[in-house]
Amino acid sequence: MPAQTRLAASVVLARRNRESGRLEAFWVRRGAELRFAGGFYAFPGGRVDAADFALPVQSKSIFCDDERASIAAAARELFEETGVLPVANAARVSVDERSRARTLLTARPEKGGKDFSAHLFAGLLARHDLKVDGDRFVPAGRWITPPSVPTRFDTRFYLHEVDAHETAVVWPGELADGEWITPESALARWESGSALLHPPAWHTLRSLALAQQRGDLREAIPLLQYPARAPWKLPIEEFVVERMEFQRGIMIVPLRTPTLFPATHTNCLLLGDESLLVVDPGSPWKREQQILRAALDDLEEEGRRAKAILLTHYHHDHVAGAMALSAERGLPILAHAETASRLEGEVRVDRLVADDEELQFGPRGFRALHLPGHTRGHLCLLEKTSGTVIAGDLVAGQSTVVIDPPEGDMADYLTSLERLISYTPQTIYPAHGQVVPGGEAMLRGYVKHRLEREAKVLAALRDRGSPSAPEDLVPGAYPEIKPELYPLAERSLLAHLLKLVKDGTARVDAAGQFEIV
Repeated sequence: MPAQTRLAASVVLARRNRESGRLEAFWVRRGAELRFAGGFYAFPGGRVDAADFALPVQSKSIFCDDERASIAAAARELFEETGVLPVANAARVSVDERSRARTLLTARPEKGGKDFSAHLFAGLLARHDLKVDGDRFVPAGRWITPPSVPTRFDTRFYLHEVDAHETAVVWPGELADGEWITPESALARWESGSALLHPPAWHTLRSLALAQQRGDLREAIPLLQYPARAPWKLPIEEFVVERMEFQRGIMIVPLRTPTLFPATHTNCLLLGDESLLVVDPGSPWKREQQILRAALDDLEEEGRRAKAILLTHYHHDHVAGAMALSAERGLPILAHAETASRLEGEVRVDRLVADDEELQFGPRGFRALHLPGHTRGHLCLLEKTSGTVIAGDLVAGQSTVVIDPPEGDMADYLTSLERLISYTPQTIYPAHGQVVPGGEAMLRGYVKHRLEREAKVLAALRDRGSPSAPEDLVPGAYPEIKPELYPLAERSLLAHLLKLVKDGTARVDAAGQFEIV
């Protein structure tokens, strides 16, 4: 079942630059280590805590409890993350006291957890008899995280216009940095692939850019409150965006598939502008195929048409919908020669893709890289200039990747990781889980993790002191997992053992027993 949503709030700070007179928004870059949207650009905000329902909010309007708590949370998070205090008579709080309060708020994990921040903020307001000014928070949309994401929020956005002299400063921590920026400059960063945006942030910036053209910030409000009115036709149903384009020319359509837990979906990627390459349409289920069909129909109305299908590898949760899509739209299917051989009689492959082959899709084009290890014939795509990687199952966004012999080969896998690292990868789009902005760091972490596991396998083999079957080594090499996961761990352990044999560190006899050389 999809994860339950939690209430959250986000604040779009807007101002007129005193020198240029141009509209600017304050955006922040989330820390790369954060589990949700790490490395993405967004607006200040966070989840609604239980104590936010008790924070004092003054307004001429009447709010439901969730709305009032969301406004309170928006004010609290805005102060914590930027120092902007959105209350009437805010001058009562000195600069020094603001700094002390923010220090306590940002240190909340050591002070009792995230819920403690609302109590701290309430104390600051009470000392000066202040209330959150709800009338300065203009409703600017509601967005719900798609069901394919393991952490989900029901987020209310608010537009908060500040004076041109207002100071907003991000303290490093959960946020990496922040700055005032024109919506046009922010969108140009998204176009170039140097700034990742979730659809709500992208839609907000486009709405502000349109308001900039019309010379009035109020022109953005109807589009923010009712995204369906926007001329760019973002596909939304019940506040959920059904297609995500985190950077120009790379769209994700998550499709539910019969894949391995904890994943529930396979990310089908649509790459390109006018001509689209469909990567891994993996769902066998008609409802999910209809979701992809609707996305492609919408794109075709925008002048963006699918031209081919590419399969990163042969696994069922990556190829199951390929033949139906190919027949319906007359699309050729592309894959590596070894994938085509493995799929013979099941999925027709029309054109073979070689290592280092150029694929001219999107604003920058892609290079196909043959990176085996998870399977033979596994392809990844590297976007030129931006360093973006379409990773297939080379890595995963929420767990490690299973290396299952004989198709899986640990030696090949580590070699493939090292090769990809040599290209200095940036954003990685895995087939399962969330997008990872810090690509090179993630890959180095994968290599480190695998080598640490190899050391544990070697130690378990040494401790046994005699020829051993893989199942005998699992408890020693995987002390952190539960017994019900031993069969899966055994397959990965076997891959490590076979690598040790290939390296000359271990040997295996005819009965499948391993020992150190």
